[in-house]
Amino acid sequence: MNTVRMYTTQVCPYCIRAKALLAQRGVTSIDEVRVDIEPAERDRMVALTGRRSVPQIFIGEQHIGGCDDLMALDARGGLLPLLDGSIA
Repeated sequence: MNTVRMYTTQVCPYCIRAKALLAQRGVTSIDEVRVDIEPAERDRMVALTGRRSVPQIFIGEQHIGGCDDLMALDARGGLLPLLDGSIA
């Protein structure tokens, strides 16, 4: 299974929703980077994604985007193959 890294904050409802969907799809471990605790990580997130909002989700090395992007990927059947590494 590809690793999942997610830039988050503690009180973000979209972060919670994204984590719940990933858990439903079998993800048991998320490398969570809390930008509210480590402000320098927000700068890194912006440099990587061009976005300031959370969550910002990576599966393997691929930037998925935010919660809505994750939901859309799942709705079109692309999330599970990406998670299990069968597509790059």
